[in-house]
Amino acid sequence: MTRWVTHVWKAVAVLPGAGEAVWKELRRDGEVVEYHAATLPLELFRTDTEAYLHGLSAKIPSIYVVMRESDSDQPLDVVLVTASPYEAQDYADTGEELVEKVAMPEGLIAWIRDYIALHHEDEVFIKRRRDKSRIDLKEDGIGDARIRQTSDVYRAPSAKEVVH
Repeated sequence: MTRWVTHVWKAVAVLPGAGEAVWKELRRDGEVVEYHAATLPLELFRTDTEAYLHGLSAKIPSIYVVMRESDSDQPLDVVLVTASPYEAQDYADTGEELVEKVAMPEGLIAWIRDYIALHHEDEVFIKRRRDKSRIDLKEDGIGDARIRQTSDVYRAPSAKEVVH
């Protein structure tokens, strides 16, 4: 801690199957206090199985906990838990939320793998065909429209060449 920062909030674990809790103190060790901040459901969606696969293939599979400043007497609101690194990145990009990466427990890894096995469908790659029409033959929008000559369209117009 510093004189500018008196405390730091960090998600350190997820507790699958935990009961309801709102900032319940679990453990205290000197200045460090561990809380059960919230109990939220982990929702999985069939359309996001590619993201879950990506998350499970990481060196340390993780759950992402999204938190933001609270309007109430609680230090932070726990907004979301997700297994999708893509969704977590979207929240991190806003800069308004605190996104913490927490190691996924083994049982949760197995549950997500089973879900992926049941719902994942590989997307077929379809190569786009390029339009072969030549668009470089016409020079629309090049140069200054006030210049009447076609020799050097990039030079600035002189007073007598300006179209009125």
